[in-house]
Amino acid sequence: MTVSRRHFLAFSGAFALGFGGLYTLLAGCRQAPAERYGPLLADPAGIMDLPEGFSYTVVSRVGEVMSDGFVVPGLPDGMAAFEGPEGYAIVVRNHEVNVGSDAALGPFGAQNELLSRMNPDDFYDAGVAGAPCLGGTTTFVWDLKNRQLVSQHLSLAGTLRNCAGGPTPWNTWITCEESVERAGEVCAKDHGYAFEVPASSAIGIARPVPLTAMGRFNREAVAVDPVTHAIYQTEDTNDGCIYRFLPGDRMNLAAGGRLQALRVTDRPGLDTRNWAEPLVAPGAPMAVSWVDLDNVESPEDDLRYRAVEQGAALFARGEGMWYGNGAVYFACTNGGAAKRGQIWHLEPGGDLELFVEPNDPGLIDNADNLTVSPWGDLIVCEDGSGEQFLVGITPDGTIYKFARNATSESELAGATFAHDGSTLFVNIQHDGLTLAIQGPWV
Repeated sequence: MTVSRRHFLAFSGAFALGFGGLYTLLAGCRQAPAERYGPLLADPAGIMDLPEGFSYTVVSRVGEVMSDGFVVPGLPDGMAAFEGPEGYAIVVRNHEVNVGSDAALGPFGAQNELLSRMNPDDFYDAGVAGAPCLGGTTTFVWDLKNRQLVSQHLSLAGTLRNCAGGPTPWNTWITCEESVERAGEVCAKDHGYAFEVPASSAIGIARPVPLTAMGRFNREAVAVDPVTHAIYQTEDTNDGCIYRFLPGDRMNLAAGGRLQALRVTDRPGLDTRNWAEPLVAPGAPMAVSWVDLDNVESPEDDLRYRAVEQGAALFARGEGMWYGNGAVYFACTNGGAAKRGQIWHLEPGGDLELFVEPNDPGLIDNADNLTVSPWGDLIVCEDGSGEQFLVGITPDGTIYKFARNATSESELAGATFAHDGSTLFVNIQHDGLTLAIQGPWV
């Protein structure tokens, strides 16, 4: 088996640290034996290395013409899969296209030549001087049995940097803008909001209604408690918070609700990042409470500062978030002593626990999007330096490599399982590829 430079450096670094340093390096996690799925095999097509017995199908590529006549946008990011008719999966997919991006990354063609086909009411922000915001979502329908694309279409338009989000129990996708761009010379409206997109195979674009009561901030992802319908949210900044939105009416999120920030009950203002010193140990439950926030549209982007003043905890770049195993898991991409990432476990109505903090890029290099498999393992997308992997974590914290991006050093994004557990969908972001992976899952 070939040992990559990244794995060699991880091993040699651990050896140099000695036993005490090694304990810190591997805090809260264990390297897995190869027996979980076996070693990764080189992909003859040079796209994705997988274990023996697994294979992938390319779902779509940036620039392809979709069923509605628009083109597949670039920078695919967070996704969720929903059960569709006739054994199909309906997948809603984000596109992290930012303000000022090349038009070729948007859905309207290299020169925005397809804009005339759009109803202006279907845009959230048509921009100024004829330059629309090009972020949003697409939806594709996948035939799970025959492993083929049925259709794909534009499902939200006129937003910015749709990074991650989260599925709801009522079959919608909440997509999040990782941007706090204000109306001005480029944008006609403020950004930094969440939007709701129905999971539907019918070709059409969702009404672009910003969910303002959920707060305006550099939002990354959400996870919905299926029992209480509380919506948990991450904030992608180095000094961010974890938020909870309590909707007044889950079937009408735009109608309002209460926004709160997480506080560790007996340690107000706790810095969970572990940058300067290890203030939080993996596996140690911490009781939490929630502080109410006002002025949640935060025109000055100071929501997190006001939350911390009330005792909210600090987190390092909250990114991927998912509900599973009766809990909310979320990644803090820059957390940990080595700033290589942390993954947290939060029980709704219960305790917060640092699940793993590897501090070793050979184990996990800057965790980003994540999902919970039907059998309880986490599948984590890396967004680090050099080669990028899909990493699995078992419920007991054992870490294993599941897949490797063999085509580039782009981050992997949007990992999500079909409802029947047969297929894992994932994006290779900067290459504009969406894959469907099948195989002998545990």
